[in-house]
Amino acid sequence: MTRLFDGVRTLLTTRPVILLLISAVLSTVCSPAQAISVSDRPTSRPDSRPDLRSDAALVIDADSSSVLYARHENSPKPIASLTKLMTALVVLEGRQSLDEEIVMTGEDRAGTRGAASRLAVGAKLTRGDLLHLALMASDNRAAYALARTYPGGKVAAIDAMNAKARSLGMTNTRFAEPSGLSPENTASASDIAKLLLAAANRPIIRDYSTDHRFSLQLNKRATEFRNTNYLVAKSDWEIDIQKTGYTSKAGECLAMKTTIDGRSMVIVLLDSFGKYTRTADARRIRKWLEARSMRVARSAVSP
Repeated sequence: MTRLFDGVRTLLTTRPVILLLISAVLSTVCSPAQAISVSDRPTSRPDSRPDLRSDAALVIDADSSSVLYARHENSPKPIASLTKLMTALVVLEGRQSLDEEIVMTGEDRAGTRGAASRLAVGAKLTRGDLLHLALMASDNRAAYALARTYPGGKVAAIDAMNAKARSLGMTNTRFAEPSGLSPENTASASDIAKLLLAAANRPIIRDYSTDHRFSLQLNKRATEFRNTNYLVAKSDWEIDIQKTGYTSKAGECLAMKTTIDGRSMVIVLLDSFGKYTRTADARRIRKWLEARSMRVARSAVSP
């Protein structure tokens, strides 16, 4: 008998056996209903904040002006081609004819050096076409030409853009040029939301910014341009106005006003990392808002 106890004591001093015994005890005292695997545990609640990859983000219920999500929303950041919303706004307020023909010049090419464009020097487009391409295809030469031909020239256009920003209460905004290529074009997410709502009052900005594609004759050849935001072509998105942007300093940017569960939402995303991060973040936000709506609906019908 003594030898038996000594043998058991020796076995119990070994780690594998101890682990085996612990496992056996746990399986005995825990019923199947109590045993929860890691994969079964809830990872998030419907009302938890979405896990976004954008450095600055803002979500506003445009119907009630309620801020639903905010992160670094007041921090000024380079905004890349979101600039073009302001360029379009001041051009329209300049009341110049959209049918006036404009010839692309070497200044337009030099002013957007390093940025690709199919608008060659000598190409002739109407002011309306340039506005269309700047908003939909985010063409930098188009935006530059719009500012160059603004009453008083490019300098006057930039002055008008900064003056408009002040009038809209965009206190953390500064514009240095009309395309967004300069990292000196900066604004906060809160300021971009103000700009987006102001631009949304212009039907032509809404229509041009959400157009899927646009074709025109360039040097006697039909040339097609497409929207830089592929979400506008998705049947499950209802986008009222939008603008994308990208530079190495600004990262991926997106501003849009869209309808989600019957509510008008403003979404601003700045400095997203990765080509598809801004649209992935937009999808995360929509999923989060839809989950919140379902939770509210369930609460409303609960006794």
